[in-house]
Amino acid sequence: MKTSVTRRSSLTLLASLCLGSQAIAQQPTKPIKLIVPFPAGGTADILPRILADKMRAAYPAGIVVDNRTGAGGNIGADIVFRADPDGATFLVSPPGPIAINHNLYSKLSFDPTRWTPITVIATVPNVLAVSNKLPAQNLQEFIAYLKANPGKVSYASQGNGSTSHLTACLFMQLTGTSMTHIPYKGTAPALVDIIGGQVDVFFDNLSSSMPYHHAGKLRILAVADENRSPALALVPTFVESKLPAMIAVTWFAIVAPPNTPAAFTGALQKAAADALALPDVRQKFSEQGAEPRGWSPEQTGRFIRAETEKWNKVIKTANVKLE
Repeated sequence: MKTSVTRRSSLTLLASLCLGSQAIAQQPTKPIKLIVPFPAGGTADILPRILADKMRAAYPAGIVVDNRTGAGGNIGADIVFRADPDGATFLVSPPGPIAINHNLYSKLSFDPTRWTPITVIATVPNVLAVSNKLPAQNLQEFIAYLKANPGKVSYASQGNGSTSHLTACLFMQLTGTSMTHIPYKGTAPALVDIIGGQVDVFFDNLSSSMPYHHAGKLRILAVADENRSPALALVPTFVESKLPAMIAVTWFAIVAPPNTPAAFTGALQKAAADALALPDVRQKFSEQGAEPRGWSPEQTGRFIRAETEKWNKVIKTANVKLE
């Protein structure tokens, strides 16, 4: 019996060593490229760069962040989708080209349902920010004001079909209210106009609006996450205010081209999770209002599918379409 157990243990060890050697052999020998489909300088660019800096030790050949922008993230996504599944090219992106755009655009040059999920690196809650000219001081007063003034309140977005646009649509669907949509070309001009009082409301991500809230230039009335943000601990969530379905977070995930082998995706997920556990990385993410995650490929896949289904319902109900 002892000999049999020893033999099985030896075979198990040998198999593990073989698999480990195979995984090492399959690691790419050229630099890893993390394609960010949005411009440099925003949260979508800052977080991957913080992460890449700490992951370089795991990739001696190098790791590069490459911005390929345009068409709501679709241009960069298409590049990754068509890349060889050799473990050298990955997409790091907010939800658009991973879980939302195929429900918005009539045609795409890639199929987001075929991404190989790796990990969600962080989530950033969306927030309800209002102009100082708006009389409402809390969420209840805001909803009451909207119902008393249907269609008269304007809300900004980062553009048609953006997360801020869809979050506003979700809010109106849940509360039975109506507002007038003013689409902008990105976050910065929307913030300029809400601070200046040219627009009343902006469902922005926390990291962008938070400094102006602290400076008294706008007011954040609620956070669209299950729990309060440590970065904005005094502001309640929609959940606390009896709107439990009002969960809307901007998340940042790493995905790979279809059919990328598990040896590559598993290695990258581990390297990302290890980096996200470092105190200085967590601190830098916190400064962006981001909650580090590092989820497994399986959890990431489930999360992406749930987000796709959720926002598809919002898009169909609001009849949002893009060409």
